[in-house]
Amino acid sequence: MKIGLISDSHGSYIQTKKALEALGKCDHIIHLGDVLYHGPRNPIFSTYEPAKLAEYLRDKNISYIRGNCDSDVDQMVTGKNLSHKERLFDFGDLKIYAVHGYEETLDERILRAYHLGANTVCFGHTHIKTLERHGDILVVNPGSISLSKDGPNTCTLYENGEWKFIEL
Repeated sequence: MKIGLISDSHGSYIQTKKALEALGKCDHIIHLGDVLYHGPRNPIFSTYEPAKLAEYLRDKNISYIRGNCDSDVDQMVTGKNLSHKERLFDFGDLKIYAVHGYEETLDERILRAYHLGANTVCFGHTHIKTLERHGDILVVNPGSISLSKDGPNTCTLYENGEWKFIEL
């Protein structure tokens, strides 16, 4: 099984396209939020093309988590459901609790995952990639595909029981 994680595209058509191409054919792709809008704290960068990205995403089979920069209009122009602030994905042995990660602490995310029966927490928001174990829960943040705060832009792939970062 191949699961792709992307986050914090912030309207970058080029970087989103690169990320999806780098992930290849996945059984499931999860976008962890902040899809179209660059956000008031981020610069308008050279690859910022939210209208083009919205059109590009219309026919893509991606599950979305609503981020702090996502809005109702984003849902309308993409034709995608951006209403879930959190979701539980059950892939058999892999159970993912997905959230954008701006309304709660890491400890609260881990506790929520534990109560939901998840073994993995996936979140975005920080634009900093993370792969670390907290007891029985693995914590994964794919970083940002467009505005990384810790080096190259990245996404994450789960395959054959392992997570790996892909630099874009």
